[in-house]
Amino acid sequence: MRGADVHALIWQKSTYSPDGSNCVYVAGTPTGHVHLRESDDPDTVLITTRPRLHDLIRNLKARPSPHTDG
Repeated sequence: MRGADVHALIWQKSTYSPDGSNCVYVAGTPTGHVHLRESDDPDTVLITTRPRLHDLIRNLKARPSPHTDG
């Protein structure tokens, strides 16, 4: 997609994003690409595929949180 087309996507706020700022938004395309952006910098868009995003989330969930003791 060209830059102008990214603004035409239907963006959804991630259910893991808290209310307020620093929200992650996700938009899918008919070609199977997943677009991600952060509310504080909406012009910067990361483009990936569903399998790669799934792998990233799975790996992140497998790691201990840096915000917990232990």
